Formats: sequence, C-alpha cells, structure tokens
Amino acid sequence: MGGIAALAQAAGHTVSGCDAHVYPPMSEQLRALGIELIDGWDAAQLERAPDLWVVGNAVSRGNPLLEAILDAGQPYMSGPQWLAEHVLQGRWTLAVAGTHGKTTTSAMLAWILDQAGLEPGFLIGGVPQDFGVSARLGAAPFFVVEADEYDTAFCDKRSKFVHYRPRTAVLNNLEFDHADIFPDLAAIETQFHHLVRTVPRSGRLLVPAASEALQRVLARGCWSEVEALGDADGWSARGSDADFEVLWRGASQGRVCWTLIGAHNRANALAAIAAARHAGVPPAQACAALSGFHGVRRRMQLRGEVGGVTLFDDFAHHPSAIETTVAGLRRAGEGRILAVFEPRSNTMKLGTIKQRLPDALAAADLVFGYAGGLDWDLAATLAPLGGRAHVHAELDALVADVARRAAPGDRILVMSNGAFGGIHERLLQALRARAADPVL
Repeated sequence: MGGIAALAQAAGHTVSGCDAHVYPPMSEQLRALGIELIDGWDAAQLERAPDLWVVGNAVSRGNPLLEAILDAGQPYMSGPQWLAEHVLQGRWTLAVAGTHGKTTTSAMLAWILDQAGLEPGFLIGGVPQDFGVSARLGAAPFFVVEADEYDTAFCDKRSKFVHYRPRTAVLNNLEFDHADIFPDLAAIETQFHHLVRTVPRSGRLLVPAASEALQRVLARGCWSEVEALGDADGWSARGSDADFEVLWRGASQGRVCWTLIGAHNRANALAAIAAARHAGVPPAQACAALSGFHGVRRRMQLRGEVGGVTLFDDFAHHPSAIETTVAGLRRAGEGRILAVFEPRSNTMKLGTIKQRLPDALAAADLVFGYAGGLDWDLAATLAPLGGRAHVHAELDALVADVARRAAPGDRILVMSNGAFGGIHERLLQALRARAADPVL
C-alpha cells in the first residue's frame, strides 16, 4: 500500500494515508516523499473527503473508518484494482509470485531491466538498496510487480495477483502459508491456477521444475509458453552461491559474481534472468547487471558490528524461509549463528506449521524465540533443540539474554516480518554497553 501511495503521488495525485503503528523502512520512504501519514483509523478522517479511498487488505469490516466510508457512500476500491486500472493498463507486466523470494526476485528483475536502459516501473514489497524506493512509475512499457497470493481486500477475497494480468510470470515456489485465509495447499494452488489463466498465449511462465505443487497447477491448464527453472532442459546454474555460471539448456549464458548469500538467491537470480530475457534483455547482460546488485533492505541486511559480533536483519518468517536463510548464512562464513526470531505472521501466530520450527532452526548454534502475544507454547515447540533454545515473553529479557551470550566472531540473525519492537537497534545498544563495561 505504501508503494501504491508513492505511485499515485508520482501520477499527480495528492496522497495521504493511515495505518496503525507504521514502521521503517516504508514509513521513512513515505515521509521522504512528502506523503502524510496518520496513525490509526479514526472515523473523523472522513472529513478529508478524498476523491477516492484506496483500501488495503489489512482493513476489515468493523474498522471505524471503513464503516464510516461505507455508511457515507464514498468511493473506494482495493489497492490491486487501483494499480491494475491506473498503472498496469496497456503495459507489459512482469509479475513475480511464490511463497518465498518475491521481493528479492522482483528487485533483481527491475534492476536488470533498469541497467539495460528500459526504465521499468515497479512495485516491490520492500526497498531495493540500488533504488532506495519500493515503487516508481517508470517509462512504458515494462512494469515489474511483486504478485502476492494473499487476498485483495475486505470486498474482494481473490488473490491480489489475479488483478495484474502479466505477460511474463515467475512462479518462484509454492508452499502452504496464510493459514488465516487458506484451509490447505490445494486452495492456494487454485489461486495460482487463476493467475495462470490470465497469462496470454504469447506470454511466458518461469516455473521451478522441482516444485510438485506448481506442476500440479500447470497440469490444471496452461495456455502459455513455459520455461523450467533449476532443470538441465531449462535454466540452471553451477558454481558457488557467490560465483556461479548461468546455463540455458546446458549452454553457458554468463556468470554472476556478487555479495549475496544463499542458494535461494541463486535460484532467484535464475528466475530474474529468465524473465528479463522474455523482455528482450540478453542473459549475459542480465548476469552482468546482477553482479552489481546489492539486495533489498531487511533481506540478510547487515545492520551493524560491535565487538566482533555482527548483526543481520532478515524478513524470513515461514519455516522454509528460516531454514534457507540460516543455511545461507552458515555457508557464507565461520562463526556461531545466534538465530533470533519472532513468530509474527498470521500463519505462525495460529501455530499451524509450528512443528516445523525445530528443523528450520536446527543449523543455528543458539536460538532465541520471542513468545509475546502467542496463544501456543513456543518453548515446548522448540524443546527438540534442547539447551540451544531460549524463549522469552518479554523483549527486554530477550535482548539482554542475546547480548549476554554473544561472543566475538558470532553472527546474530534476526528474523521477523515486522518491526520486532526495534530489536535490531536495541541489540546493538546492548552490545555497545557490554563492550564499554565488560562486567555487564
């Protein structure tokens, strides 16, 4: 929604917005753009009388401002509908969908197109460090959009991505998530099937060959060209996570040498390179562009180093993403990994896949879980990890425990899809205090 606000302002509209507990980096980006932010959903905001209310999917019936809008009969629409009608219409949309990796892959794809001189527009669910913003209108025809399977709005329970009608579609992966709106994986597969139905015959789908769920989606009907990812008959890679050769049907297309870590980012790169080729960018040029790609804020972002202890921030919150992120950091260097995580997503709060957490965190040396606000027993869930697991219901206690146990050479990996109470700076402050007074 913050990105949509930025696009609307760039299109010439006067924009303001409201939300509860806005936090960086989006709050910083919006204020830098001069977009007014209002905390909360007071019905008195109705007096602002805008030409249109654009409503995000976090707003449900019973919200005081939404109820006032409905009672007053004022015009409204969902964010994805506004994007489709006012930005994407008539453009070549490149959509990146999947349970994991959407933000990073979208950022990679936008960067490749940008470096090729195509001036793409984009809407990404994070802030790419090379752009400094999550959204821009760009120049026609290309527009990259992170295509989310979550529902659209209170008035439209279809997945957001059915509005986007892409010509190029990346389906990165597919696992069960969003347990608050989907009963099972099959229900999500149906939404992906609906997305596939919107891709034109002249369009192209980029799909991992190893994903059984996505292969089931394609088996339900596919009317477009398909290129396989991670397959010898399609796109593959060989080499390390930091330096790898890109292959198309076994033939070398170029080499990527970068600072990003993890096999998941190598897979994301293949998808972005393949999608960019559909838009006319030669793979060798795409590889060269990615060699200068610096990642996305809150995706394995180095937040600081104190006394030989480094602190990383990552958005991982699904067990699969947690496992992949920890594994990537493990391969990236020596030193203990202190994993600090918050089960914050709706799926994790419900505890639907909590049993997968011990395996997801098994590669960490120490695990610190935040149990604040959970209705299930996080300590019991992490019991298979034995004495490596430490659970706290209070954030201050968690910060103190991590800072006390951290030693020079350690890597602290903080994982959450929210602000996590500003834990990153609080940990750095605690480490500085300990460094200044070793008795602590």
